[in-house]
This record gives sequence, structure tokens and C-alpha cells, in this order.
Amino acid sequence: MFRLNTVPKTLLALTLATGLVSPAIAQEQPGEGKTINMAQATWDTGWFHAQIFKQLFEELGYSVEGPTTLDNPPFYQAVSQGDMDLWVNGWFPLHNTYKPVFEGSAEIVGAVAKGGALEGYLVNKSAIEEFGIKSLEDFKRDDVKAAFDRNGDGKADMVACPPGWGCEINIEHHMDAYGLRDHVNTIKAGYAASMADAVAAYQGGENILFYTWTPNWTVNELVPGEDVEWIEVPEVDLPDMSLADAATLDGVAGCVNDPCMLGFPANDIVPVVNSAFLADNPAARTLLQSVEIPLSDIFAQNAAMNAGDDDIEAQAAAWIADNREKVDGWLEAARSAS
Repeated sequence: MFRLNTVPKTLLALTLATGLVSPAIAQEQPGEGKTINMAQATWDTGWFHAQIFKQLFEELGYSVEGPTTLDNPPFYQAVSQGDMDLWVNGWFPLHNTYKPVFEGSAEIVGAVAKGGALEGYLVNKSAIEEFGIKSLEDFKRDDVKAAFDRNGDGKADMVACPPGWGCEINIEHHMDAYGLRDHVNTIKAGYAASMADAVAAYQGGENILFYTWTPNWTVNELVPGEDVEWIEVPEVDLPDMSLADAATLDGVAGCVNDPCMLGFPANDIVPVVNSAFLADNPAARTLLQSVEIPLSDIFAQNAAMNAGDDDIEAQAAAWIADNREKVDGWLEAARSAS
């Protein structure tokens, strides 16, 4: 008995067309002859789960182009127009601002990781203890600004988000809402490089203020509760105040307070997919609805990547192998849907 994946694609296509292959065998490869145009986010902490999905799609027989790295605005425009089929790097409600761009032609399907994806501001623990820092409001104090002024402009320096990222919108809103323009300098260069510089500064004895999210290598490098602590916002103030209740969370490890008024709601990491693609690919829809990746596994990969292991394809393949029983269940469900 031959295995399907040993059959040349040209022969398989011919035999499918002539009806010489049974439906059961054809069902093993519901994506045969189809191409997925896949995108991934510009933040490399999202590339691991993108690669896992790519390899799972390939196990279903799809050819996957990419993932092509895109900023948020061009991706949501592209997926709405059908120029891209999907990505698995949606962050909602953070990306709610893009819904008017894609709703009606693309949709959220399933969840890579439900809840627990946090965002907020962190400060090195030694400075919190020295200056009694509790919230962003403390960065209006002259002594605090001076302690965090690394470029001599009289403002506290904070690693923020590059232009075009969803978090940039919220941070910019916070700068105005809390009256911080004259007190905090937001660093918007490439995030990985800016954070690497901040980590080096911390290791050199300097104070640091930065925005981050989880899962992210930063919280492995600078552990909340040990090296740094989450600080609060003066009050919850969001572009969309319907999310205000979700911006204060209980039990945040390493926060200066509990409950912790982070100022950002917890997010779901989700696939966003072109609706026409979904209609034509029930197997892909079912796979997207089925797959869940523990945040702890994403944390571990991010930490390994930050330590120099950047073979994401191999890391994804290893994760699939380690979770083969669950993976086979997801694939079987997808094949049944076809």
C-alpha cells in the first residue's frame, strides 16, 4: 500500500481528474492543487505560530506562498481585497481599529491563544524601589524624568512601538490622555533593536522604561517581579472605552498592584482570513478553528530565538512532532470537513 505523499503531484492530479483515486485517498490532501498566500506580522514573536500553521497547511496538501512579512495596515487592506488569504497574527481587541477595513470581506476564525496576551508598561525594579514609582503619572516628576533621561532632552525615554503597529495607536492615545508629551520621549525605532539597547542599558546599571506584550522574549530576558515590574496607568483611558473593564486584571505576576490597572485589555491572538478563501476551503477553515498553541510554548520559542536559535522552521517542526497526537486530531477534523 503506497502512502499518498509519495505520489507525484502530476500523477495525483491526473488520477483525481479521471476518478482513479478513491475519495478517501483524495480527502487526505484536500489542499492539493491550491495555493495559500499567507502573511505574517513584522514582530518576530509571532513568526513561530505562523510557521506552525504553514506546515500544517502543507500537510493538508496546500502550497503556501510566504509567509510575507507585512505591517498591520497593508495586511488588513490586502486580506480585505483577496491579495492575501490570511495571517494568524491578529491581536484583538488591539486591532479593532482595522475592523472597518476588512469587515465584510475577511473575518476572525478561531484563536491561536485565547486571552492572556498582556500589554503594558514596565520599569526596572530597582528604580521602582528607589523612586516609589507606581504609574505613568510618576514620570511627570523631575527626579524620575532625570533618572530615565538617556539622551539628555529632559524627558524620560521609553521604548514604544514602531509606526503602523496597533500598540502605537494606544500608546499615542495615552501620551495625550495622561498629559505626558512634555515628560516622556517615545522611542519608535525597530522594536527588537530598541529593546536590545534597553536590556544592555539595564545590564549596565541604567534605568529603563518600556512597553511590551506577552508572549515576548522581553519577559524572559527581564523577568517581571525579579528584574522589572509592570506599572499602572493613572486611569483607564482607551480609544475604545467599551474595553475599559478588561484593562484592569487580577493576578498579574510582577505588577506593582493587584488588581493591576495595565491600561490595555488582554488580547486574543487570532487568525484573520479572507471570507472568499474560507468559502472555497472548508478544510482550512476547520484547521484554523481547531488549532490552539499554549502561550507557554510561544514564550519558550521566543526565549530560544532571542538566545540565538533562529531556525523557526525547525522549531515549528519540532513542536508539531512533540504534539503529534493533537495535531493529527486537528488534521483529521480538517480532512473530514472537506
